[in-house]
Amino acid sequence: MQQVERIDTVKQYNRYIGVETLHPLVSVVKFNEISTIINMRLYLGLYAVFLKDIKCGNMIYGCQPYDYEDGTLVFVSPGQVYGIDSGGVATKPTGYALIFHPDLIKGTQLGKNIKDYTFFSYEVNEALHLSTKERKTIIGCLSKIAIEINQNIDKHSKTLIVSNIELFLNYCMRYYDRQFITRNNINKDILVRFENLLNDYFKSDKAHTLGLPSVTYCAEQLYLSPNYFGDLIKKETGSTALDYIQGKLIDEAKSKIFDNTKTINEIANDLGFKYQQHFTRLFKQKTGVTPNEYRHLN
Repeated sequence: MQQVERIDTVKQYNRYIGVETLHPLVSVVKFNEISTIINMRLYLGLYAVFLKDIKCGNMIYGCQPYDYEDGTLVFVSPGQVYGIDSGGVATKPTGYALIFHPDLIKGTQLGKNIKDYTFFSYEVNEALHLSTKERKTIIGCLSKIAIEINQNIDKHSKTLIVSNIELFLNYCMRYYDRQFITRNNINKDILVRFENLLNDYFKSDKAHTLGLPSVTYCAEQLYLSPNYFGDLIKKETGSTALDYIQGKLIDEAKSKIFDNTKTINEIANDLGFKYQQHFTRLFKQKTGVTPNEYRHLN
């Protein structure tokens, strides 16, 4: 297995791929300006966005290889592994990269809101695919950041660079919203599989043995990242994935409450609750009455 190189600074990344460092905390790289690459695997302590123009080997993201199409954006947050596997053949990569250190956005509005850009935690197969028009806009944003990086650093530099990065990420968020819409049929299939997953979870003994179904568990069963899964469910249903799961949980609880041979505590255990009071609290929050009150109302 290829050794993973640890990259914690913008200067280290620039040195690794052979470009000049113009700013210590941020870099825009044009890959057609660097030399050929054979293989690389990097553990990044940085935020990175890669725009893949054309095929140049299999990119590595986390533990998975993925062959990207034209005009694809992939996002990497600090602590993730990224690289290129060219199969041992020297390749000339094309496209762009935006690399920035977490320190760049500390104390800024973007620093406070960076977790709202959930696509930084998406899996490789959830990458953003751009139209020709979208790609031009993205390259325009990168060009503006690059122009500011090339200026002499002054008291306005950080504000202007961070503002342009935020604009860039907001465009990415818009395009992801578009991608959720254009993949409506695929998303509907995921919803059906999600519903079937929950039905099976409660019909089997999984709730009793594994506890309450979590968003992470459901995402893993559907081969999606928790953030992508949560965003998809929100876009398709208007509810969070947790609310959707809890709604299904309450529906199951209502059916079980009609069985007078079981106590409320037994029903809570069957549904995956460790403590009856947690079940009672959630049931009342969702229905306005306690399980016992519901049982006597029906």
